[in-house]
Order: sequence, then C-alpha cells, then structure tokens
Amino acid sequence: MVLDLIVIGLIITLYPLPIMAFVLVVSAPGGLWKGLAFILAWLGCLVAVIAVVLLLTGGQPPPPRSPPSTAGLAVRLAIGIGLVAYAEYRRRRRVRAGAGRAPGPQEPATGPDAAAPASAEAAADDDGHPVTSRMDQASAWSAAGLAVLIQPWGMVGAAAATVIEADLSDSATFLALFGFCLLASATLLAMELYMVFAPDRAARALTGMRRWLSDHKDPAIVFACLVLGLWLVGRSLYDLTH
Repeated sequence: MVLDLIVIGLIITLYPLPIMAFVLVVSAPGGLWKGLAFILAWLGCLVAVIAVVLLLTGGQPPPPRSPPSTAGLAVRLAIGIGLVAYAEYRRRRRVRAGAGRAPGPQEPATGPDAAAPASAEAAADDDGHPVTSRMDQASAWSAAGLAVLIQPWGMVGAAAATVIEADLSDSATFLALFGFCLLASATLLAMELYMVFAPDRAARALTGMRRWLSDHKDPAIVFACLVLGLWLVGRSLYDLTH
C-alpha cells in the first residue's frame, strides 16, 4: 500500500493542470489568501476521500481474496486501464493537431489548445498591456471551488482504492496516509511558500513555469497518465493472480 500511495501521490503533485491553475490563483490580487483557500480545499478533498474509505472498511483491511478486496483491485485495474486509454487519446489528439497545416507568421494558431492563452492565462492587448485574468475578480471561495474541480479525481480514486488496504491498528498507517496527502500537495505548498517569502521573484518564476507548462502540458499529461496507468494495471493484475 505504501509504495502505491507514494507513486500515486508523486504523479498527482506533478500533474500539470492543477499547477497551472494554482499559478493563476496566486498571481491574482490577494493571491496568497486565494492560494491558501485552494490548498485547503485540495487537502480537504484528499482527507475526505480517505476518511470515507476508512469509515467503510472500519480501519481494517479486508481479507485477501474476499469480495471487498477483489473489488478494490478491480477498481484500481479499471482506473489504470482508463488512464492508459486517456493517455493514448491525448497522444493521438496531439499528433492530429500537429499534422495540420502550421500557421504562417501572420496566421493565428489553431487546434485544441489555441484558446488556452485567452482562457487559462492573462493575455495581452494590442498595446502590450496585460488583460486582467478572471481570477483577479474571483474570491477565495472561487479558488477553493477551482481546487475541487481541478482535482485529478481518477488518480484520487486510485488512491482511495488503495487505502482499502489500510490498517489503522498499525501506527505506521497514519504516517503513510499523512505522507500521501503531503506528497500529493507538495508542489502547491512549495509554490505558496515561495510566494510568501519571495513574492516578486516567485511571481516571475511561476509565470515562466506556467508558460512552459502551457506549451508542454500535453506530453506531460500523456506521460503522467501512462506511467500511473501502467503501474496500476501491473500491480492490480499481480495481486489478482497471486
């Protein structure tokens, strides 16, 4: 269980979409408070999912080969297959978009991500002045709601199916669950602390990172989903057959 949670938590914390959304949040006026609301809602979702699973299992792992144990493995297998399929879908979509005619020097880019700058990050007008992001007018509650919406729920579901094996009679289990929540939030926490201690430098660095991620998010999503999907499929098949 511990190794599975480490792998899932690592993929979640490096998943590009929440990182890009969080940069928008902390870059807005009052960004530190909005970022804190985002992180609290993010952590709240993780804790709530784990708590629900532990309530259902009573804090005791089901016996091997029992229906609950088999069902948990089947869920992890299904999520793994779904992640692999989604990675292939994103890869093919990117290939199709790249196979289209490249825009000329004066032609606008087209494709599935053509509208990303307008919707996902602050653009610039004809005079070069930045256009205010929608997040500038958003409240901390809106930032918290965004954290809930942007959560990679398929990966969180895989973690929930893994937590079925948790044994609360072992004190190390609490450490493993706490470590998972911390690891899955590590990137967000690091960015928030960076903004606290070096706001100007952090704003420039995070904006540059977000632009890089915007240009490379599809390969990153494909890689993350493929790695975690194959891991879940392999581990689930092994546990189901042994």
